Amino acid sequence: MTSHLLDLSGLKCPMPALRTRKALRRLTPGHEIEVTCTDPMAAIDVPNVVREAGDELIETIQRDSALVFRIRKLDQQQVRS
Repeated sequence: MTSHLLDLSGLKCPMPALRTRKALRRLTPGHEIEVTCTDPMAAIDVPNVVREAGDELIETIQRDSALVFRIRKLDQQQVRS
């Protein structure tokens, strides 16, 4: 399983959510991405993007002033079955 990093520190809403959505679309099912955000609204927006995409939010970690989201891209055909 490949893990990707996406540092969105300093970006304000809605950019972290939009960039996360774009990154998830490019990801191969089974791969993971770690998204780092400093905007407090990301705590709401990023999990919503993951849920809407049908992917898996593995964990959310508070690191200093940043939130780190570990997300796994799911195979949408398997999810729908």
